[in-house]
Formats: sequence, C-alpha cells, structure tokens
Amino acid sequence: MINIVEKANGPTHRPTGPRAEAREEAILGAALELLREVGYDRLSMDALAERARAGKATIYRHWSGKAQVVAEAIRRLKCERFDALVDTGSLRGDLLNAADQLGASFTTEDAAIIAGVTSAMRTDPELAELVRSQVLNNRGDFNGIIERAVRRGELPAGSTADLVHEVMPALLINRLVIRGEPIDAELANHLVDDIVLPLLHQ
Repeated sequence: MINIVEKANGPTHRPTGPRAEAREEAILGAALELLREVGYDRLSMDALAERARAGKATIYRHWSGKAQVVAEAIRRLKCERFDALVDTGSLRGDLLNAADQLGASFTTEDAAIIAGVTSAMRTDPELAELVRSQVLNNRGDFNGIIERAVRRGELPAGSTADLVHEVMPALLINRLVIRGEPIDAELANHLVDDIVLPLLHQ
C-alpha cells in the first residue's frame, strides 16, 4: 500500500476566487477518476497531484489529506445530482420523487467508488467519520417528507424519517454494488410501493 503523508494540523489557508474554485474542482474531479480506476487504498496524493495538474502544496492548502479530499469529492458529487425534493401533494409521490433523485445520484460508474470507500471506512476511522457526517447523515429531505405526510393525515403523529433514511439508500446501493444492476423507475416503484410504504404504515 502506498503511504500517504498528511499534515497533522490541516490546511492553514483556503484560497478563494474563480481560479481557486476551478483548481479545487479539478482536484476533486481527479480524485473521483482515481477512485474509479484504482480505489481508495491505492489513491496517493502524488497521483492526485499529477492527474489534477496541481502541486501537492496546492492540495494541502485546501485539504489536510486524502480522506478529506475523497469525502468532499463524494459529497459534492451527490449534491450535484440531488435536487431539492418538492412537495408532490402525497406521501407516495414524495417518496417516488426521493427514490428517483437517489437513483440519479448513484450511477453504474459509481459502483466502484461506493464499494471501495465503504471497504476503506472499516480501516480508516477518519474517512469513516467524514463520510458519515458529510455524506450519509443528511436526513433533512426525508424529515420533510414525513412531516408533510403527518400534516396531511397520511401518517400518525410522531412518525419519523429514520426508517426511510435507513432502508431506501441501502436498497439502492445493494442493487447497484452487490447485484450490479442499474437503478430504474421499476425499482423505484417497487421500493416505495412494496417496501417503504408498508413499513411506514405498520
């Protein structure tokens, strides 16, 4: 395994402005490319600098090490593909919209990234904490879906989004990574009608 040298105190100054933003996007894009090609364990800061055509000092001005770069790259990728969830007027409609949005945020090209990062989280506590806090723990949209359903009288008072947050992403990742099959509208309907709605109405 390639050793990664990281600065203990993290980046001291994060440049701003259009050029800095473009450079940052290039680095994050290069990180995603390397994750798909070689995986997290074999991704080195030297390879990242070469792919992004940036100096290692430039990367360290933005992030303190590999885990921070990877977590932010995945977070931004997810945010780019995940639009704000709208109020469709019904619980089923809101859940289908969420399933469609989640499906769009997980493509077949991402299977290698998801599998590699998930495996690396078991042995890299820093990466695990960053991914959990920055990528996995955002329950705001799901909370909104359940709160609207309670106000409409579709769900009883006290219902929470915990189950939706646990089940929906897990099943989509299982379909993509474990089974190696694409996420499509048929799966979204199955997920909502046969799994999530029955569980919510138990």
